[in-house]
Amino acid sequence: QVQLVESGGGLVQAGGSLRLSCATSGRTFSSYVMGWFRQAPGKEREFVAAISWSGGSTYYADSVKGRFTISRDNAKNTVYLQMNSLNPEDTAVYYCAADLDPSAYAEGYEYDYWGQGTQVTVSS
Repeated sequence: QVQLVESGGGLVQAGGSLRLSCATSGRTFSSYVMGWFRQAPGKEREFVAAISWSGGSTYYADSVKGRFTISRDNAKNTVYLQMNSLNPEDTAVYYCAADLDPSAYAEGYEYDYWGQGTQVTVSS
């Protein structure tokens, strides 16, 4: 079993930055592919970013490419999402997810473990 706890959300003005963290416990963190997803009110959950177990490969949704950076610290069992140049369209609940070997890193159903989410609100 893997437990995931997100933190770092909050209210920020457009153009600002936030860094989300996802702390994990349980089984070996370094074995897991980690992903960030988000869900805005009235919308479906969407993929944001993912990172391989080693951190050597990263993947981003087109909507955040160049603005968001996913990273991980396997020594701290934590994955991060640095979000820059935020805009109101980024407002959502952000979730981190973990899976040993997702066939499709951008598909939420591929991930076995999920955090409870952290709210990010970007004001215009």
